[in-house]
Amino acid sequence: MYITITAQKLGGNYSQGSADFVDYLEKENQGLDQEDGEYFFNQYGDQISAEEVVREIDANTAKLEKTEPRFYSITISPSKYELNRIQNSSEDLKKYTREVMKDYVASFNREINGRPVNIDDIKYYAKIEHQRSFKGTDKQVRENQPFASKIIQLKSDIQKVERGEISGNIARMEREIQKLEKTAPHQQNGARIVQGMPKEGNQSHVHIIVSRKDASNRFSLSPGSKYKASQVELNGKTVKRGFDRDKFFSKAEKTFDKNFGYQRNFVETYKARKEFIKNPRSYFSVLMKLPTNEKAMAMRILKQTGMPMMPSIPTSQAQLALKVFNRLRKGLDIAVKSSSIGI
Repeated sequence: MYITITAQKLGGNYSQGSADFVDYLEKENQGLDQEDGEYFFNQYGDQISAEEVVREIDANTAKLEKTEPRFYSITISPSKYELNRIQNSSEDLKKYTREVMKDYVASFNREINGRPVNIDDIKYYAKIEHQRSFKGTDKQVRENQPFASKIIQLKSDIQKVERGEISGNIARMEREIQKLEKTAPHQQNGARIVQGMPKEGNQSHVHIIVSRKDASNRFSLSPGSKYKASQVELNGKTVKRGFDRDKFFSKAEKTFDKNFGYQRNFVETYKARKEFIKNPRSYFSVLMKLPTNEKAMAMRILKQTGMPMMPSIPTSQAQLALKVFNRLRKGLDIAVKSSSIGI
């Protein structure tokens, strides 16, 4: 389960309205009949229009400065293994999203009118999407780029030959292009993966837009707070503050597992991914001590999704992790082959 929380920005400034973001979330509905599209939903309602979302979010910004986010975007991206556990993508993901938002409010170290924040204190709208496209930052696109550059150059040379600007064998160039198309390392359905190509398989995920202000438009609830849980004196009163992201991400995983009876592998956990960043040796040490079948599944997941590398990993730690990983891989391959899990 990959969950992200981001403050929406346009360039260096925070978005002053939600219309552009909501319009972006409507992209899958373009060209569809109204009854065939996905509507927005919240904790209690379905079939909420984009216009209502924009109106409600933009009206809930009292006393916010231009330097403060008006709203946050939460993206819930289940893995393919988690999606396989879900029977009905739309209805089950709606149910899960509503439970996740309870985990969200429970992760605030805040009080409103002398009580903890609850689900009725927030204003949010969610939208399910079923498609994803390859981005320029995806590993497959990046590693195919040298082939793409050569293909572009060859096509340019062919045009120059046709215009008489240079001499060359067009048939040979076209054969070279075909060879490059086939030998690019990442393919999907027999075609070289390029930026913008739709990803195959179940790609269902959830986008959530949640207001910075509470539903009463009086209190600020920021999941971007740098404080996990602390207290501060304000106007002679002790005020709680903070949002615990670690708690939120961990609770969201447990909520999924409980609701769908999912047996989460070690490498799928938020705790493990965080450990990989902080202490790669410990990460792989735990991996090696897993029971054979669990270790085999872990290796299968790592092979298919890649190492859980993140941009924030210091280079020295990343290199260390890869060195340890390569040393352990032979043993893990044996575990995979000897288990009951097929690759």
